[in-house]
Amino acid sequence: MASAQQQRDEAAQRLDRIEEKIDKMSEAIVSLARAEEKIMSMEKFLHQQSDQLIELTKRVNSVEDVVATNTTTVGVINKMFWIVIAGAATAITGMLLMQY
Repeated sequence: MASAQQQRDEAAQRLDRIEEKIDKMSEAIVSLARAEEKIMSMEKFLHQQSDQLIELTKRVNSVEDVVATNTTTVGVINKMFWIVIAGAATAITGMLLMQY
């Protein structure tokens, strides 16, 4: 009878060890699932950041085009201003010289 009791005890110990291993495996599976969720969340965030970066790049390119156009316009206006100033100075000088 002692051997039957001993076998039951050994079987119970083996079952306890198996249960512990199953518990550890289930914890590991839960941890893997959480890690996978974090990775998916990070991938989604990365995709959003990539889209925003592309949009900002397009906006910067648009602003660069506008700046180039404005630079040309300002250059023309600057030249016209100095032509008008030079013409006015010439006219005033001519009027002053004609008076004397």
